[in-house]
Amino acid sequence: MMLPIRQRSGSTGFFFFFIILSLILIPLTADARSKGQRTYHSSIQKKAFHHGKQKSGNVHARRGGQGKVAKRYPPPVDTSTANYADLVMEAKTGRILHATEPDELRHPASLTKMMTLYLTFEALKKGQLDLDHRLPISQHAASQSPSKLGLKPGNSIRVEDALLGMVTKSANDATVVLSEALGGTEESFARMMTAKARELGMHRTVFRNASGLPDPDQVTTARDMAVLGYALVYHFPQYYPYFSRDGFNYAGKHHNNHNNLMKRYQGMDGIKTGYIRASGFNLVASSMRGQTRLIAVVFGGRSAVQRDNHMAVLMDQAFGKVREEQRQQVAANDDKGQDSAANNVTMPKKAGSGPQQMAKRANF
Repeated sequence: MMLPIRQRSGSTGFFFFFIILSLILIPLTADARSKGQRTYHSSIQKKAFHHGKQKSGNVHARRGGQGKVAKRYPPPVDTSTANYADLVMEAKTGRILHATEPDELRHPASLTKMMTLYLTFEALKKGQLDLDHRLPISQHAASQSPSKLGLKPGNSIRVEDALLGMVTKSANDATVVLSEALGGTEESFARMMTAKARELGMHRTVFRNASGLPDPDQVTTARDMAVLGYALVYHFPQYYPYFSRDGFNYAGKHHNNHNNLMKRYQGMDGIKTGYIRASGFNLVASSMRGQTRLIAVVFGGRSAVQRDNHMAVLMDQAFGKVREEQRQQVAANDDKGQDSAANNVTMPKKAGSGPQQMAKRANF
């Protein structure tokens, strides 16, 4: 009777030894597996960032069995590639002070909203819209991808709030609300946008939507965007100050202006930023110093900060060039005994001095 008891005791002892060993090894294995996962995700994230393959926004990455948010960044854009273009124009004369690939096709991204705003200002000027009018919010408008105000279908929004949402937050839902109010459908409004572009002298620009969300057929050039910037400044002086707003409040929430360079560059009072992966970081800017206004365009910045810094350098150089030319002109006039004031450039007012004529004169 004792032999079976000893056999059971040996089996039991082995069983307990196996359990204790498992309790020791399982946590170590799990920890190693967790560390391996973290190393793997870190490696993938670094490779994707350096090769420009990460998507913007936040994505969930599993780390150690727990769902956590890993922040990813838009891919860098090399300014030596086809994405990059720039142009700096002296607004009063249409004279180009600097340009890189000014007539090559680029994707406008949210610079598209400049034309939506142009047509909105035009409708306000003609009395077709009023700033206090309330516009219906369609399902199509509410379903737009961010950036957006979070509008709800079936509700309504004031024209001025939709306008400010476009200028400051670059809200796609507010943009579509205005496009549907003016064109019936966004597609029809896009045709109106392209027709207006031709009227202004923007010969290479084609619009397919009102907001600038990705569309391979929606294209423009640095020169065309400079012409549109000129038109916004000089055709609608009563509405252009909207571009200087640093933010606005809607539905209890404050929205800051995306144009951060305006806060730190002397004389800048607008106009619009833009970004999609296909274009990089874009900016059309207008700045006034003394009697000189510059309108400048940058396409394909590597980041918002790099784009802003590059824009500041371009405008500094252009302002410096204009000042030096003015100094030399004053000196030449003094030598001739002429009044230097007679050579000041004045704001174009004649019918033949609009943006289309500017486009014709803005050549090399």
